[in-house]
Amino acid sequence: MSVAIENTGPFIGIRHLQAALLFFAIVVNYIARLNVSVAVVAMTDAATSNPDFPEYNWSEAQRSYILSSFYWGYIITQFPAGFLVRRFGAKLVLFIPTCATAVLSALTPYCIGWGGWVAFSVLRIVMGLFQGLIFPCIHEHLAKWSPPKDRNRLGVFAYSGADCGSVLAMAVSGLIANSSLGWPGISYVSAGLCGIWCVIWLLLGANNAPSSRLVGLDERLYIERSMKRNDGFHDQKIPIPWLAIWTSVPFYALLIVRSAQGWANSTMQLQTPAYMHGVLEMDIKSNALFSALPFLAMWCMSYVYLVFADIAMSRQWMSLTTLRKSINTISYWGPAAALIGIGFLDKSQTGLAIALMTINAGLNAGSGIGSILTIIDMSPNHSGMLMAIVNGVGNIFPLLTPLLVGVIVTDPGSRSQWQIVFALTAIVFFFGNLVYIIWGTTDQQPWDAVDFLGPRDAEHQPQSQLSLEQAKSKLKSDKDI
Repeated sequence: MSVAIENTGPFIGIRHLQAALLFFAIVVNYIARLNVSVAVVAMTDAATSNPDFPEYNWSEAQRSYILSSFYWGYIITQFPAGFLVRRFGAKLVLFIPTCATAVLSALTPYCIGWGGWVAFSVLRIVMGLFQGLIFPCIHEHLAKWSPPKDRNRLGVFAYSGADCGSVLAMAVSGLIANSSLGWPGISYVSAGLCGIWCVIWLLLGANNAPSSRLVGLDERLYIERSMKRNDGFHDQKIPIPWLAIWTSVPFYALLIVRSAQGWANSTMQLQTPAYMHGVLEMDIKSNALFSALPFLAMWCMSYVYLVFADIAMSRQWMSLTTLRKSINTISYWGPAAALIGIGFLDKSQTGLAIALMTINAGLNAGSGIGSILTIIDMSPNHSGMLMAIVNGVGNIFPLLTPLLVGVIVTDPGSRSQWQIVFALTAIVFFFGNLVYIIWGTTDQQPWDAVDFLGPRDAEHQPQSQLSLEQAKSKLKSDKDI
């Protein structure tokens, strides 16, 4: 007779180390991805940074091409990433884009000096191609290492790396541009950080608990059995139920709400420095520091949302679906209202504009718990592939929004033109979340089952759960080997 497992593994274990590695992976890659918004301002206005480096006379349209070029490559590799991580595991697939980002960042100043904005755009496209592999890997890795009880904590901590990376990209880039390193130093620092992470990842990263040399017996048993994963699970090749996925209403609700987030992210992350420089007339140093404040608020607030979610679930205040929808509603509709208000402010109200932008971003921090982790809830077996689809489609909008802003904002100092940009983003926020409220769910979908495709796949299913003593004996023998 099977014996119930009481242990929950060590309080701090290797699963937490893996989440920390994912956190820093996102941090270093986001720094390399987002520092372009500050770097472009420094390159085109030498008076706002170290004047000892070249200045380029790029038009607003050319700057928009540079800002959007990353996403032209980024969306292409999202879908292949889902297949690659299933085939080779997250350790290898996550190492490749981070290593490539380090190399490309180091080459950036030379490419710009050689080919101007065109070479810069091409390099950003290539960087996007590599970084498109990252988030499907992150999601797949979390699905393999995160027991349901720890999923909110580990998932929010890992994804908060995006907020930390955004803070550092905005704040540190401005300081570097004003230093003796100038704007080329922004790329060199990014390259160094990515390289350091790659070395640490190769030493400490592992695709799953069974393949880790560091995980203890109790923690490995806790992770595997809490997710009902028995011996042989990680070697299974579970077919992807494409028809069921593409005819799933909850999946489309998730796709729409994440696309809305992609639109908003690109507007706030890439356009904030241009808005503050043009409308609020701030210099690049203070511009970069204040541009980082909203993302600092996001980073801090993500943990506030996490504490609330833990308390709400432990005290059973609401179901998981209700919790995620409630947090997501605050994260979307609050910022939508704030964006409308920002559009009515000018340079005489700089403090209020910065405050509203900070509140906007802080409220939006709940989107991680609100909708990103829903992918794992709905389908832990196919989370990497679903993330590849959702992130791929969602990032079509970051590709288009800089181009749209370039069309709308012909005069960077025009408040009325920026009002249109912020109003459009608020509308997208509102309707994206409304769809999620009506049709979204955290229920594990029928098509996620191993035997969903029919009886012919029954032979590939895992055997019935081992007893506790059998499992421990098996795991111990594996460790000895």
